[in-house]
Amino acid sequence: MPRIVLKVVLFFFLYSIQNTYAQTITSVIVDSATLKPIPYVTVQLKNKGVITNEEGRFTFQLNKSIQPTDSLFISCIGYASIAKPLQQFTEKQIALASKPIDLNPVIVTNKNYTPREIVELVEENILRNYNLDLAKKRVFLRETYSNQILKSDYKLKKSTIDAFDKTFIDNLISQIPKNNTVYNESLGDLYGGSDSDEQKLDLIKASELYDKSLELDFEVLEEKFNKIMKENVKTDSYFKIKSGLFGTKVDADEMFEKEVDSSDVAALNEKLEEEKKSKEDRKKFFAKYKRETMGNLYKNLPVFEDTDYNVLFKPGRYDLELEDFTYLGDAAVYVIRFTPKRSEDYKGKLYINSDDFALIRMDFENVKLLRDFSLLGVSLKEYLAKGKIIFSKGDDLKYHLSYYDINKGLQAGFRRPLKIIEKNKNVKGRRKQNELSLKVDAAFGNRNRYELVVFDETPISNAQYDAFTEKNDVLPTYMPNYNPEFWKGHDIIEPNQAIKTFTSIGEAEE
Repeated sequence: MPRIVLKVVLFFFLYSIQNTYAQTITSVIVDSATLKPIPYVTVQLKNKGVITNEEGRFTFQLNKSIQPTDSLFISCIGYASIAKPLQQFTEKQIALASKPIDLNPVIVTNKNYTPREIVELVEENILRNYNLDLAKKRVFLRETYSNQILKSDYKLKKSTIDAFDKTFIDNLISQIPKNNTVYNESLGDLYGGSDSDEQKLDLIKASELYDKSLELDFEVLEEKFNKIMKENVKTDSYFKIKSGLFGTKVDADEMFEKEVDSSDVAALNEKLEEEKKSKEDRKKFFAKYKRETMGNLYKNLPVFEDTDYNVLFKPGRYDLELEDFTYLGDAAVYVIRFTPKRSEDYKGKLYINSDDFALIRMDFENVKLLRDFSLLGVSLKEYLAKGKIIFSKGDDLKYHLSYYDINKGLQAGFRRPLKIIEKNKNVKGRRKQNELSLKVDAAFGNRNRYELVVFDETPISNAQYDAFTEKNDVLPTYMPNYNPEFWKGHDIIEPNQAIKTFTSIGEAEE
């Protein structure tokens, strides 16, 4: 039996027995002429949608309500849309043909707007085209953090504790990884509107993918540090930590953890309670961080007046150029390029439906440093903010966020003196006991990426919003390498090849 026929027979068999386990359809969408993958294509099935990743790949979860005759709809700007029953998608690739642009003279005559007029019409129709009120959104967030040490120079000026010598500090620096990448993924329901401070999050599942062997081993380091401290520092001392004119005070018992006597039941119970509280605090912090990250992305949509991408509300501050007139499916779309005239931060493109004047996609990129702070040897530069925002029309005929992707680049530097001075007020004579003095010259680079996918959005009332209470009971599951089974049964954006092939060094050596 030919392989394609076998696939079709198997597909019908799976659904004829009404398998209760979720199945998937996975494919890559390519350009029919070049066979190159097409990123950020909208794929819809029975009013649910996903977006292809930057490699053109997507995965759709199929439950028992899906039938082989149900149609899959695929649409992308500049390409002819496809609508076929699932049973006809039997190839590993789905090819889209580019759609030739035929500028209908009637359309051109009746809609001969200037770029400024088109943008103003988008702003005028925001309330009609978008739901800006409270809603419940099923969201998936993928965060990629790539960290790099650019410089780690220092000069040891003084150390009265022999163990804290250049060898010890060199060994400490050598343990810090020069490059490290962490992938965080979270799925949940986000409740709220345009105010980032009023978001609520119901976390469903989360993961973190990174190489633990590239982490600084704080337990080993703490053990060495505690041993040196106990041999050289008085327990009733305190420390002055200074960097130039700035300083703080720390007691000796805060510098290293106290040991608990295993025979002291009360002390052991107290330590267990502290560990339990610490875990609960971690859950609250994790949920709070994810809620704020998602909320901050959502509130910065270009259809909100306080957005960083203010071209819709302040078009006079930009040079606007009608670059193209293309199609998204059967909808004619204006493509308008915007560049700042003076002090605005971003340039990019707007993709605007010519029928209802809804913004359906925005590509953006900063044109200057977004932050450039330097004071007394401390510096911070935010040099990159580049991405895209895509909206899709829902069953309510309103447009909703479907995909938000932003890459951020940061560089930080620290070039300052650093002193750690032990003092003791119970010792006769001079209070100063020990001193460690350094001159530090360090620089760090971060490239962070945030991908937010909205799979479903439902308007909710104030009463429904008020009735929901966060649980804060989810912590991310650690994975040393990519596990394709972790998100089985859930809709997410397909991981790229870098994530799929990620393997921790320790795992690879086993």
